[in-house]
Amino acid sequence: MNIIYLQNDLSDQQVKELSKSPDLAVDTELTGLDVKGDHLCLVQLRARDSDDFYLVQIRDNQEYPNLAKLLSNPKITKIFHYARMDMLMIYKRFGVWTMPVFCTKIGTLLARPKKGHALHNVLKELFKVEMDGSETCSDWTKKLSKNQQKYAATDVMYLHMLKDYLVDALRDTNRFELANKCFEFLPTRCEIDMDWGERDIFGYNPK
Repeated sequence: MNIIYLQNDLSDQQVKELSKSPDLAVDTELTGLDVKGDHLCLVQLRARDSDDFYLVQIRDNQEYPNLAKLLSNPKITKIFHYARMDMLMIYKRFGVWTMPVFCTKIGTLLARPKKGHALHNVLKELFKVEMDGSETCSDWTKKLSKNQQKYAATDVMYLHMLKDYLVDALRDTNRFELANKCFEFLPTRCEIDMDWGERDIFGYNPK
């Protein structure tokens, strides 16, 4: 694992290298889960079959045009585990949608509807991978420790492998097209989240 920890934007060369991959594993670290009050602190990236893990720390007073350009590249599929939250916070900070996208959480729920969907549980069950959760509640606004960097990088280590498994599982259950429709709807779902929060406007009697 080669961790590339950046406290500024990706370089042109780094964007060029990452753009060679057909899909990127992406994760984020946030100050919390309030879509209006909290903000983006870190973006983790890994290209397919790469030993390089990019950690881009996000500062309020800095711009990240290269990162935004990469995340919005329509030729690269971005793999998230909980795309709904990550996409929303990226859009809130950079004003770009990370389409096209593959959400392994949605894929897991469709392919394995009666089983758990938390990433650490899915990886343990499917691939015997044990995830370290010791830095889950870290402060991501400050310079990252080595332990924080390793934890953040691990979050994108297995997403390609999980995606490949889920593509096969979704096809086997005839839910691959349904999954893609869910992925395509995510920007709309995020816009609803920004205005309505958790209120289900599709429900018979929204609370």
